[in-house]
Amino acid sequence: MIRNLFLIMALLAPLPAGAEQLANKLFGAMKVPSDQASMPVGSYAKGCAAGAVALPETGPTWQAMRLSRNRNYGQPVLVQYLEDLSVKATRLGWKGLYIGDMGQPRGGPMTSGHASHQIGLDADIWMLKPANLKLSRQQREKISSVPVRSADQRSVTKYYSPQHAALLKAAASDPRVERIFVAAAVKIEMCKTATAADTGWLQKIRPIAGHDTHFHVRLKCPPGATMCQTQKPSVSELSKGGNGCDETLSWWVSDAYLHPPKPKPSAKPRPKVRGARDYTMADLPAQCAAVLSSR
Repeated sequence: MIRNLFLIMALLAPLPAGAEQLANKLFGAMKVPSDQASMPVGSYAKGCAAGAVALPETGPTWQAMRLSRNRNYGQPVLVQYLEDLSVKATRLGWKGLYIGDMGQPRGGPMTSGHASHQIGLDADIWMLKPANLKLSRQQREKISSVPVRSADQRSVTKYYSPQHAALLKAAASDPRVERIFVAAAVKIEMCKTATAADTGWLQKIRPIAGHDTHFHVRLKCPPGATMCQTQKPSVSELSKGGNGCDETLSWWVSDAYLHPPKPKPSAKPRPKVRGARDYTMADLPAQCAAVLSSR
């Protein structure tokens, strides 16, 4: 604990005029959660996590993967949700779940990978059906998930199964869930196979780029989380009965999206768009300074 306190003091030490430390370096250096009451602070892509807890590295129906990243932390509601979902997976014929990245011990921006996963309410779940829930730490670094989306991004692969669809339905049907991000091909396939009388949960399943080997669960701000910023509703959420299985879904597998024309050269250089890895502490909610400096 003393060693961690010295690290915090060093990171927060004054810098030369005009220099600001990047928030992802500060939060990425934290090895343990803050000694505070649990609270998601800010938004999913601009915030931090007070009082986070660790998902145990191994449980009866799950294993946390890539332990070297130290990203198996989240709000207590997220840890409980993942444990609950892993039990549901066993009822579908799986041994359990392989859990990918959750968040850092104190949340915040990461030095690599995700722009979100900052407030302890996001988690990636591998599409790989577990064959062994007794993997060593070393094995968890080497094993990889499987792609359920084809290389051309337009269809699902042989690795996608009815069990995946059932797992995603179970994941989305939980009232704690805000939305679930999947490859567009997966959403399209689920829209084809879902019955007309049972599609309300599908509204939470959202297409997004890059998610071919895992799905990304995002939970709602839990009750009493006064510092948590809720997700802005989408157009389909605001329309009654929308499930996301309309004509707009096909855009994700169209040439216009997959193979857009190259932009014409411009005499004016494009301004750099600041992302999560460019944030300083000034970009985050003020409460994040206390999360970072807590013992």
